[in-house]
Amino acid sequence: MAGGKGERLYPLTKERSKPSVPFGGKYRIIDFVISNFINSGIHANYILVQYLSQSLIEYLRTSWRTQGLTKEQFITVVPPQMRLGEIWYRGTADAVRQNLNLIKDFAPDLVVIFGSDHIYRMDIRQMIDFHVKNKADITVAANIVPTKQAKEFGVISANSKNKIVGFDEKPKKPKEAPGKKGKSYVSMGNYIFSYDTLIELLQNEHLDIPGLDFGKNVLPKAFTTHNVFAYDFSSQKLPGVKNYEDNSYWQDVGNIETFWQTHMDLLGAEPKVNLHNTRWPIHTSTKNSPPSKMLGGNITNSQISTGCVVHKNAKIINSVIASDIEIEENVLIEDSIVMDSCIFKKGSKIKKTIVDRFNIIEANETVGHDSTQDAQKYFIDPSGIVVVPRGKSKFSLDD
Repeated sequence: MAGGKGERLYPLTKERSKPSVPFGGKYRIIDFVISNFINSGIHANYILVQYLSQSLIEYLRTSWRTQGLTKEQFITVVPPQMRLGEIWYRGTADAVRQNLNLIKDFAPDLVVIFGSDHIYRMDIRQMIDFHVKNKADITVAANIVPTKQAKEFGVISANSKNKIVGFDEKPKKPKEAPGKKGKSYVSMGNYIFSYDTLIELLQNEHLDIPGLDFGKNVLPKAFTTHNVFAYDFSSQKLPGVKNYEDNSYWQDVGNIETFWQTHMDLLGAEPKVNLHNTRWPIHTSTKNSPPSKMLGGNITNSQISTGCVVHKNAKIINSVIASDIEIEENVLIEDSIVMDSCIFKKGSKIKKTIVDRFNIIEANETVGHDSTQDAQKYFIDPSGIVVVPRGKSKFSLDD
């Protein structure tokens, strides 16, 4: 499911969908869920797109191998086909309902339906094993989050066998999980459906609801009529995870502050999520950039991607730097995220700033140091983080 607008991530989503937003110096957000599927051995994947989808479509075309060795191995992008009328996707379940013909062509035992706008690593095979073991009709991936954040998710009540006995979509006052003060058990928006159950629910029921959504419409009723289980995401044993990592790390990078914080979680000697995991890699494009060149400068607790040039007396502190970045003399980049193909001219300084692609920060310019000055040119998030929107590229396809 890759059709969300990502309005709260504006201006990063002004010209692209949320799953297409660059992340972590060399990835796009969607790379995480696709990698989870591929690493889990699930090779037949349809990606449902909608809003501002061209950037995502071009990225997938140029960065992912979309065909495997057999016809059952593929990554196929599916825009709204309007098979049910001249309508867009009107909800998560409606998007699947409009493409039931694709599922029926396979007639699989199980259908795995995941969102594509979260940062996490997951062995989906372990969730499938849980689904089969419990003879479930539906399995919902679930995780513990602070109760104050739970109002953004579907809150789950489950019995001792993890069977769901209550589901409340985005409640104003979320319930705490038993024995976990200040924490709630919520849906991750990732589901496994038995084929017959999915067909029954989407084709024979809920026909009077045009904007059909799994969390809002399907699950609150389904747990009363079907075997619906919650799969505890924290119970997975992911290959290659270090002892210091957060085994249940899962972030909805739905706003600027969380997007920035999730990048900071990648840094440090013992990061919450360590991307240097050869047993569970996050796959992405192989960018045709030369190795980065360090002509001097001081780099502390930062990630630097390929094709960068760092000149003498430049300082990079607690930051994530993407590919093809020119950093001239006496530049200071601190607590910041820089996306591809930017230039920082001599003496420029940024702090707690997100710089989107194709920007030039002029000589001696400062960003993130004076909010009054920044507000005249850039976007300032309520958290205080400054965002320099995407600049103009010489190229137009993969933006």
